Amino acid sequence: MRVHVSSSGVTITETSSSSATGAPASPDTPAEQSWTPRLWGVLAVLCAVLFLDGLDVSMVGVALPSIGTELGLSTTSLQWIVNGYVLGYGGLLLLGGRTADLLGRRRVFLIALGVFAVASLIGGLVNDGTLLIATRFVKGLAAAFTAPTALSILTTTFHEGPARNRALSVFSVFGASGYSSGLILGGLLTSVGWRWTFLTPVPLALVALAVGVALIPRDKPAAEGGHDLVGAVTLTTGMLLAVYTVVTAPERGWLDPLTVGSIVVAAALLVGFVITEQRVAHPLIRLGILRVGTIVRANVSVIALFGSYMSFQFMMTLYLQDVLHWSPLKMALALLPAGLIVAFGSPFVGRMIDRWGTSRLIISSMVSLALGYVWFLATAGNTPHYAFTILPTMILLGGGFAFGFSSIMAQATDGIDDSEQGLASGLVQTSGQVGAALVLAGVTALVASDSHPAAGFAPFHPGLNLVTGVALVGLAFNLIPLLNLTRSRATTPTPTKP
Repeated sequence: MRVHVSSSGVTITETSSSSATGAPASPDTPAEQSWTPRLWGVLAVLCAVLFLDGLDVSMVGVALPSIGTELGLSTTSLQWIVNGYVLGYGGLLLLGGRTADLLGRRRVFLIALGVFAVASLIGGLVNDGTLLIATRFVKGLAAAFTAPTALSILTTTFHEGPARNRALSVFSVFGASGYSSGLILGGLLTSVGWRWTFLTPVPLALVALAVGVALIPRDKPAAEGGHDLVGAVTLTTGMLLAVYTVVTAPERGWLDPLTVGSIVVAAALLVGFVITEQRVAHPLIRLGILRVGTIVRANVSVIALFGSYMSFQFMMTLYLQDVLHWSPLKMALALLPAGLIVAFGSPFVGRMIDRWGTSRLIISSMVSLALGYVWFLATAGNTPHYAFTILPTMILLGGGFAFGFSSIMAQATDGIDDSEQGLASGLVQTSGQVGAALVLAGVTALVASDSHPAAGFAPFHPGLNLVTGVALVGLAFNLIPLLNLTRSRATTPTPTKP
């Protein structure tokens, strides 16, 4: 079984006995594991943390306009509340799982959960936009450690087979429902005050921490061999600086000395990382894994998926609340159909992968996303109608995300040796988070270039054009192998009978 976790939830592809390509099942059937109260307690803690992760992302997204109004933040500053979290998560995700191996899963998980709770509390109390963004970065950093570690605790606590399958199914539902619940809860809480979107997760995280201390089994560090500290430092620093430069360059200017200097330093760090990985005995990332075509396509696809979806939701949040003056709850209900489709549709995607494979579902996902954005562009005008424009778009985007996320994660790890499953999963999760930050930065620059979105949806059109282009690039990239296959079949001579 392949399992993958991200800030949007967990993907489960039932390939413990057969891969997505249809390999024959093993005749060995694992013995059933008895479900003790302790096991249920451990699963509850892990599900609670994943639920909180999805809840936090969607709640804060709903609260952005209210935060901007009270703290006097511009659109450019508001996107840092989103990107601050994404930077911390995406920049340190590859390091998070490795740290759990080095220091122990239980220890890393509990410390990161405690940091998440403290950062949430501080974020709900500060009155300065810069400090608020800093707390978001710290929460993203904490999630970069809790997400892979929670998955590792689950897979080592529950035996492979029916017990683990059942646990992972429950785990997946909590991840998807957390995001959907956050839209409604975020709308309700923001109506009272945006600070409650930060404070509400605190008691939940503290309860999970207390139960986790009591129930999560102790473990010993499992890593063997050397540790690529230089690679970890150069990769993390280079990625953070690269994304920071792209995000700030539109406001500062691409030829500004600080922008140019940041680009040079980031490039030097990433080149240094590549050189390091080729020379050390135990690299953080084996670069040869990037020669696998399915992995490369999966990473490009997740950038198209996350980058377009998160950026579109960012624009819709600002448009519906700042321009149409909808209440946070009304806005949340307007966007909810997409979340419901993801929550209720995701559990069935595993069976669809077994039947049709990942490539077809990913192409279907990209088509659905592109159609959603094109439909919005074609019908929105200056004042999009909800039933005719917004609702069909959210249905198409929800279907695209539900089909695409699980399939992309499965394709990113299918056929990879068990010893590199964590690496492949970490790569695709990092691509999704960092890619989302880059696309959102570009969208924000295009939207912020207008003085104020007072002319209906028109000032958001350039950003929507970029989002649509990103989805179309993702679709084209996945169609190339099919076109090559068709061309190859057309040029292959038909064998003649003797």
